[in-house]
Amino acid sequence: MNTDDDHRGLGWAHGALTVQRLGAMLAPVTFLLADGRQVSPIHIAPWSSEPEAAALPGILRKLRGEWPCVPFGYSVPAEGWPETWARVMGPPGLDEEVHGHSSNHDWTWRDSESGSLSLVLDYPEGSPVERVERTTTPDQSAPAIDIEFKITVRRACRLPIGLHPVFQLPFKTGAATLELGGFDEGRTYPHDVEPGAALFARNKTFFELISVPARTGGVVDASRLPLAADTEELLQIEGLDGEAALANHADGYRVKLSWQTEHFPSLLLWYSNRGRKAAPWNGRHVAIGIEPICSPFGLGPATALADNPIAQSGIATALEFSTEKPFVTRYRIEASAL
Repeated sequence: MNTDDDHRGLGWAHGALTVQRLGAMLAPVTFLLADGRQVSPIHIAPWSSEPEAAALPGILRKLRGEWPCVPFGYSVPAEGWPETWARVMGPPGLDEEVHGHSSNHDWTWRDSESGSLSLVLDYPEGSPVERVERTTTPDQSAPAIDIEFKITVRRACRLPIGLHPVFQLPFKTGAATLELGGFDEGRTYPHDVEPGAALFARNKTFFELISVPARTGGVVDASRLPLAADTEELLQIEGLDGEAALANHADGYRVKLSWQTEHFPSLLLWYSNRGRKAAPWNGRHVAIGIEPICSPFGLGPATALADNPIAQSGIATALEFSTEKPFVTRYRIEASAL
C-alpha cells in the first residue's frame, strides 16, 4: 500500500485505485480488463492539479471520482421556480455546505483489513450526524470495487443523502451510451441548473432517456454522450432496478454501478458538458455524474424534508436515521470489455 497521508493506494490483480482524504474521493482508478487492456473510467476534474485550485471550496479543490454526500444537495433561491416547488423551498441552514460536511473536509484514515482502505469523519457537535465511515475494497477476483458506507447519528433525524460517482467521457460527441434499463419515470429540472446553459424543458416528465423534452421544443437523446451542446443539466430517474452503466464505445469498455434502491430510490444524472464557463470550470468540464440519491434534485435539506412534488408522488426524498443502529449501505463499481 502506497501512502502520502493525503492519498492512499491499493493494487490488485485486476487494477489499481487511489483514495484521497479530502471528501474520501475515489480516483484515479485503473481496471485491467479480461482482454488485457487497461481502462480508467473515473473522472478527475481538469483543474485539480492547478495552483489556483488551492483557493477553491473543499468539494471543488480536488474534485474527482466517487464520494458520499451527507446531506446531499444544496439550497438555491426559489425565485422563478414553479409554485409547486417554490412554496416548499427553504433557505440554506446556517452550517450548510454543498453536498454536506463529508464532501468538503479531510477524513481520517482508520485501521482496516489488508486489501481495503477505510476512512472516518466526525461531524460538528451541532449536527445530528455523529460520524461517517467508508471502506473501499477491490474485488480480488474481478476488475471491480466494493464500497461500504456507514452513518452514525447523535439523534434521530431525516436527511437527504446521495452517492456521487462521476465518470469520464470520450472526446467525440455521442461516443458513449448511458444504459439505464427500464424505469418508471424521469423528470427534468424545474429551473436552470446553470443560467444560459439549459438544454431540457423545465419541469417535464419523460419515460425514455432517448426522448427527453428539449427547451427549444422537440426531444433530445440524453443517452448518447458527450452531448453536442454546451450545457449543464440534471435529470432525476425513478424506478430503476439499482443498476446503471456507461458504455464507452471509443475506448471499448463498459463501467457498471450497482446500489441498494431501498436506500437510494432515485438516480440523478449530472450532465456537465462545457456548460459552466466561470473558473475553475472554464467551459472545459465534460463528465457524467451517475448518482444514486434520496433527494429532490439535490435541492438541499429544507426542500428534501418538505412535502415537495417528488415526495408527494410517493418517492422518498429523505431517509430516516435512528440512534438504535448505524445506517450501512453497500455499492459496487465494475468494468468489463465491450
